[in-house]
Amino acid sequence: MNIVTRALSAIGFEKRTFDTYWSNFDALRTGAVTPVAAETLSTVSACVSAISETIGSLPLHLYKRTETGRERNLDHPLARVLHDAPNERQSALEFRELMTANMLLRGNAYARIVRGNDGQVRQLQPIHPDRVRVLELENGRLGYEATTSTGKTEPLVQEDMFHLRHRSDNGVTGISPIARSKEVIELALAERNHGNDTFSNGAKLLGIIKAPGRLNQEQKQRIRESWKQYRAGGTPVLDDGMDYSTVSMTLEDAEWIAARQFSVEEVCRLFRVPPTIVGDLRHGNYSNTSELFRQFVTLSLRRHLLAWEQAISRQLLTESGRRIYFAEHGLEGLLRGDPATRAAFYHAAITDGWMQIDEVRQLENLPRLK
Repeated sequence: MNIVTRALSAIGFEKRTFDTYWSNFDALRTGAVTPVAAETLSTVSACVSAISETIGSLPLHLYKRTETGRERNLDHPLARVLHDAPNERQSALEFRELMTANMLLRGNAYARIVRGNDGQVRQLQPIHPDRVRVLELENGRLGYEATTSTGKTEPLVQEDMFHLRHRSDNGVTGISPIARSKEVIELALAERNHGNDTFSNGAKLLGIIKAPGRLNQEQKQRIRESWKQYRAGGTPVLDDGMDYSTVSMTLEDAEWIAARQFSVEEVCRLFRVPPTIVGDLRHGNYSNTSELFRQFVTLSLRRHLLAWEQAISRQLLTESGRRIYFAEHGLEGLLRGDPATRAAFYHAAITDGWMQIDEVRQLENLPRLK
């Protein structure tokens, strides 16, 4: 237990209030549409992967403010945690990808903050969101109860927990897009399950076999077993005056395929991801693909990138440290555009005098001329 923990314990960490909101939150994350069930939908998985993998792969540097602007700081302990390895088990990419995915699927992402003797952050250890309970303390601060794999509950104070949250209703705990729009996910799951059931039955129409007379149970069972062998193909033969009639719509009649395509767009709206990013190319072409990707960066990723940067500043830096240091993602690689667009941009920048050739070459990963 560190000094901060002992101090807050002394002033009332164990005195906590419980809001009825938390029971509603538990219902959201443990209802019929769970994050695990939702991610079995390819569109949900693709949206979460597109956002989390992109954010995880972006450079995240710690900068120091200077009189002339800023410069990268490589000596600060937090710089190595953010850019290299946040803990002994994960790389920076794996950690940020995991935390972002947890935030998208469950609304919140948590990591235990491990500090050195100097108070600087040395490690960030992720905790599964389902094992964390958030408490509002009487002193106005937040407390966390983390349940270990052995079932032991570990209390943590606000200074010991790195917390990323999606849009919140109370400013304390975030709610995921899946929980906010459960019906959209339920419909997509129902459509997917309908297709599975149809094709597991040999993609044949369901119907009724009519017999001219009354059949006993043994005869009915024998006809059922005989009919099953024709599910995967073949031509069944009916005898003794029996007749077959369908009683359900075909996939075309139900517009199942169109409904499935619309579900892709619906899920993409929840995550604010252009459908082309997740492989739906019906509205994509060579002329608009680059622009749609830039929209993905500016409209989809920007919110999450700022959430990371501001959470780092607020939770991992001291008040005095925030005046000197700040974290920022490098987006140059995502916003470069095609070669012709970049060439025109660089030409205008050099001609207008606000960029030099060596600065352009540095952005293109080329050695300086001077």
